[in-house]
Amino acid sequence: MSWWEASEEILREMSRAINAIDPGQVETLLDTLLYTKIEGRKALVVGAGRSGLVGKAFAMRLMHVGIDVYVMGETITPAIGEGDIVIIISGSGSGAMSTTAAHMAKRLGSMIFAVTSYPDSELAQISDHVIVVSGREAVAEESDYQSRQLLGEHESLAPMGTLFEDACMVFLDGLIAELMVRLEVSEVSMKKKHSTIE
Repeated sequence: MSWWEASEEILREMSRAINAIDPGQVETLLDTLLYTKIEGRKALVVGAGRSGLVGKAFAMRLMHVGIDVYVMGETITPAIGEGDIVIIISGSGSGAMSTTAAHMAKRLGSMIFAVTSYPDSELAQISDHVIVVSGREAVAEESDYQSRQLLGEHESLAPMGTLFEDACMVFLDGLIAELMVRLEVSEVSMKKKHSTIE
C-alpha cells in the first residue's frame, strides 16, 4: 500500500468517525460556547500529549472568534469557576491529568464537556456532556494491511491510535466554522486577533 492509498483510507476513517458524532451533543456544545461568549464567561481547554496539541489549536481558534479561552498548564490561565466551560479532550478518557481536571472542574461548578472515544470512561462519567469521536480501539494481531483485510481485521491505518486526534482536529475546525456563522465573525476580523509576534 502506498502513502497515497494510506492517506485516502485514513480520510475515509476520519469521515466515518465524524459522521458518527451525536449532533445533539454538538449543538449543546455550540450553545454553551455561544453563552460563554455572550455572558463573558471563560473557557478552558484541557488535553495531554497529541490531544493537547489538538486542544491548543482549537483554543487558538476560539480566541479568534472572540471567546475568552485558556489552555490548562499555561502560566496565564486564570481561575475557573461556576458558569465557565471546561472542554477536556482525551481519546482514552482515562488519563490522570484529564480525570483530575474534570474532578476539580466539577467541584468548582464549571460545565464539563468530554471529547473522547470511550463513553463509559471515567472522564465521561464525571462530565456533564460527552461527545464521542471514534478512534482505534485495539491493535490487530496481523501487521500486514492486505492480510488484515483478508482476515476481516479492519483496524485504522492511522498509526498508534492517531485517528482520534485526526478526526477531532477536523471536527473542532467544523465547530469553529459554525461559530463564525452564528457569531457573524469573518476571517478578516479573526486575522486581526491572530498573533503578530511568533
